[in-house]
Amino acid sequence: MARHEQKVMVEGHRVSLANLDKVLYPETETTKGEVLDYCAQIAPYLIRHTKNRIATRKRWVDGVGTPAEPGAAFFEKNLPDSAPSWIRSRAIRHSTGTKRYPLVNDAATLTYLTQMAALEIHVPQWTVRPGAKDPGTIYSETRHPDRMVFDLDPGPGRGLADCIEVAQLVRERLKDMDLESYPVTSGAKGVHLYSPLDGAANSQHISDVAHELARSLEADHGNLIVAAMKKTLRENRVLIDWSQNSAAKTTVTPYSLRGRFTPLVAAPRSWDEFDDPAAVEQLRFAEVLDRMDDTGDLLEPLAEAVDRVTAE
Repeated sequence: MARHEQKVMVEGHRVSLANLDKVLYPETETTKGEVLDYCAQIAPYLIRHTKNRIATRKRWVDGVGTPAEPGAAFFEKNLPDSAPSWIRSRAIRHSTGTKRYPLVNDAATLTYLTQMAALEIHVPQWTVRPGAKDPGTIYSETRHPDRMVFDLDPGPGRGLADCIEVAQLVRERLKDMDLESYPVTSGAKGVHLYSPLDGAANSQHISDVAHELARSLEADHGNLIVAAMKKTLRENRVLIDWSQNSAAKTTVTPYSLRGRFTPLVAAPRSWDEFDDPAAVEQLRFAEVLDRMDDTGDLLEPLAEAVDRVTAE
């Protein structure tokens, strides 16, 4: 197949694009070109939440497929040797060896990753300092997250409205801890909930706090909530996944596309929208773009809080 390659300039960097008419979402006939257009428009907002965070990508090289024939996907951590030299990156030493991750700090990098069919961008809750010497250790005690996250995931028999009910319960507990919280419909089944932190505590401590909050809510609402990861316990309950606060874990970034059968997005929402849980649905990329003129970035207060921490 011919690649139909063209080169474009993005923020002063030359990026090669190919096969823009390739269908990545067959059910909606959404092409790579349309996906790239979404990423170009959403880049200023998405990058606010990926900046200086090592990026793991989930790629669907031949598209997401259909329910009858799902497309193959894989996670990619290392930045390939063929990547442009201008992409900022950071090497992190794991127990299995060192991997070099890209930092999605600019629209050119996002464009390159999207061209590679990296539909999902996953990042941790801590940041690195570009240009600063980093020991390259990912052990939890060495990382100080600037935000806390809860992934509310419905088990069999529960749905998005139930996750919204749980999000409101988590919000009240976080208020008791003097923490603001910001919801995101995940673009999959549930809700992500973020709170800004002051960066004083390490990842292990934050993970322990998140775990205790989840267990406390399970104790009070055991018919609705489960805090344990065991899949057999999730029937007719919503899992409060606290584990993504671990230094070694990542969460799909706000505004990222998802590799579902339609082009859904991890979309920031207002708490007012959650007043009627039954009316809330996951949003497609066109809907997210349509909202931006009216809502702006609903997570901007979270990004500003992170900026204050990382500037210190």
